[in-house]
Amino acid sequence: MHAVGRRHALGLGLAVTAGVGLAGCGVKDSEDPGSVSGQHGAQQKQKPQQKRKQRAAKPIGDGSTAYTGQQPNQPDTPVPLQPGETPPQFVIFSWDGAGEVGNGLFPRFLKLAEDHDARMTFFLSGVYLLPESKKRLYKPPNNAVGASDIGYLTDGHIKETLKYVRQAWLEGHEIGTHFNGHFCTGTGSVANWTPAQWQSEIDQATSFVKEWRTNTGWTDLPSLPFDYDKELVGGRTPCLLGRNNLLPVARDLGWRYDSSSPGGLQQWPGKRLGVWDLPLQQIPFPGHRFEVLSMDYNVLANQSKNSTRAPSYNYPGWRTQATESYLAGFRRAYETNRAPFFIGNHFEEWNGGIYMDAVEEALKGMAGKKDVRLVSFRQFVDWLDVQDPAVLAKLRGLGVGQRPEGGWKSYLGGGTRRESNSEITSEPNNKVNSKVNS
Repeated sequence: MHAVGRRHALGLGLAVTAGVGLAGCGVKDSEDPGSVSGQHGAQQKQKPQQKRKQRAAKPIGDGSTAYTGQQPNQPDTPVPLQPGETPPQFVIFSWDGAGEVGNGLFPRFLKLAEDHDARMTFFLSGVYLLPESKKRLYKPPNNAVGASDIGYLTDGHIKETLKYVRQAWLEGHEIGTHFNGHFCTGTGSVANWTPAQWQSEIDQATSFVKEWRTNTGWTDLPSLPFDYDKELVGGRTPCLLGRNNLLPVARDLGWRYDSSSPGGLQQWPGKRLGVWDLPLQQIPFPGHRFEVLSMDYNVLANQSKNSTRAPSYNYPGWRTQATESYLAGFRRAYETNRAPFFIGNHFEEWNGGIYMDAVEEALKGMAGKKDVRLVSFRQFVDWLDVQDPAVLAKLRGLGVGQRPEGGWKSYLGGGTRRESNSEITSEPNNKVNSKVNS
């Protein structure tokens, strides 16, 4: 594990909450020099990967980004579920930080996704495209100018991150945001930021993506092939903190979802302030009566008490336990209420990289099964937005692990009242510890 990453992971300074744990942070650098639809549309398989074509790019701003047309490698246009139709089982793998620091994890999971026709969401930290020599361009709310609890990448790793972010988008993945400096403790914590401060953080995070060429002086690298103002439709806050003041800003920016809520349940989602609420979820934790949050660092926190370098004799058992935890959460949804399953990850090699192995094995155990759709958050909300709100209300009526009475044909057989999308709400979850952090 890289030295900077170790400082960041241990620097949370928070106690483990049994059965819940903590969620970790973004990738850290080192000093080393890389329509979702069914039967009748909603259950059709994703299109085979399209061959990438060289498309004419229209530079935006300084040419850091460019308009290259519609994103390739997307599923079929989503359509509403038909009466009595079984919902797809959506699974969304997402990555906080999404930087490449020379450990090969970004390309590893791009290859895994390609092999299994999966799409993912990569929450890019804006400072990962800002050279450390220009760190004073970053003015984080309630923190010193240039401060960052996840540090800055080397120039070589910024170039690798640009390469893989570009590849990810061209292969059909989503580029969201994990904001910038990842402040989780003290007076500068994102938990204390006002809506105006969140707006400043977002403006800076997007500017570092849209102006990396100006900030680095590199003119020989290709543009990122998207308009980030249009691409960015959601994110996840550091440590799952501060979302209440973020949401009004997200709504005003036209963001379509937020994935910052801690301790959600495996049920169909609703909206808060007009934004889809897509939380990390409580899932079974083999060998325990309590459940764990569906993120690699939370599994780690409950296994090794926040240690990222525990004795290696633990690794085989923990790797199996982590894998089975993800698969147990998947099976519980797949075999019952078909609630979408959200899994959060970091490009980290904590405890010998066992959590990366667990994520890979879990994805392999889910891919290819009937009705299973491995999609990005953006693709999932595309599907949600074309559904009959009354059908979504019926889906939200199913509890964790609850099968539809009489089967799907009966449960969604029609006769539901069409409602306005504005009526879809997400109630706060009072069943889990509100102090869980990511």
